[in-house]
Amino acid sequence: MEQMNNSTLDRNLQIFHDVAKKSTKRYHFLNNAQIKMLDYSENATYLIQKEHEKYILRVNRPNYHRKEEIEAEINWLLTLHDESEIEVSLPIKADDATFVNAVEIDGTTYYSSLFTFVNGKAPDENKEEDLVKQFEMIGKISATFHKYMIDNHEKYKNYKRMTWDYETILGENPKWGRWQDGRGMTPERIALYNRASNTIKRKLEQFGKDKTRFGLIHSDLRLANLLIDGKKIRVIDFDDCGFSWYLHDLGSSLSFIEHKPYVNNLVQSWLTGYTSIRSLTQEEIEMIPTFILMRRLQLISWIGSRDNDTSRYYGEDYTIQSDSLVLDYLAKFEN
Repeated sequence: MEQMNNSTLDRNLQIFHDVAKKSTKRYHFLNNAQIKMLDYSENATYLIQKEHEKYILRVNRPNYHRKEEIEAEINWLLTLHDESEIEVSLPIKADDATFVNAVEIDGTTYYSSLFTFVNGKAPDENKEEDLVKQFEMIGKISATFHKYMIDNHEKYKNYKRMTWDYETILGENPKWGRWQDGRGMTPERIALYNRASNTIKRKLEQFGKDKTRFGLIHSDLRLANLLIDGKKIRVIDFDDCGFSWYLHDLGSSLSFIEHKPYVNNLVQSWLTGYTSIRSLTQEEIEMIPTFILMRRLQLISWIGSRDNDTSRYYGEDYTIQSDSLVLDYLAKFEN
């Protein structure tokens, strides 16, 4: 993991802020608007406020998505809004009628997009009773996404978005880094987790990528990307949407809480909501632990390859807490 010293971090933050300022100038209605950074993790996210109106500006990290991939994300987002009842943060066109701005600084191109501001708070992982109820709604939302994609498979099968499969999550070309380089890894732990990784690979190969199981998904439906507003749940941050198994969305919904004692209750609640929209086979249901553990190992990769507030918060404890999950998974599925 490449640690970022204070001067490098300050320089990066200044660059993102410069991009944000230049980007807002491409919207005439944002003249003299206030710009406030909300989050700096994968991308830089800003609250843009003009009098009583609020917007969200996302400045994408460089060299992660091509412009056409961001445009594909936005097109899918608009389609989901038009053809489903799911509430999302919508992109807003700049004065030149485009959704994606390009700003070049020091020879590097930064892309940004403006979105509508949506109200709500992320679900609270410490409120189990509320979370169980919310997961039924999350299941319904996921099933609505997936049903639409299955019904429109031919339209989207060649869409320009990344693929999240074993190779790009745990394999030789991982998008978020190698789980072997996670914090807290030891030779003994690597050997143990490698057995789990190999078991996951075998089961995924057996499961296959039929269009009823694999398609375009959000792929990062963790609690931070869900906003609760009364009885509604709104979905934000489609930055990592791509092609993967539909059940990967369930795994991502359990991000960072996979070891919590209430997870089985969340899964059952999710299934109740999901199957009210779209049925699942017994084989699919039996694959759920595989997708949960794959996501867990993917997050170990992410923590190990990032240096930000979130990765430092979870640190090596997240890896250590994974041991019991790995051992339990191997006991059930290795042979």
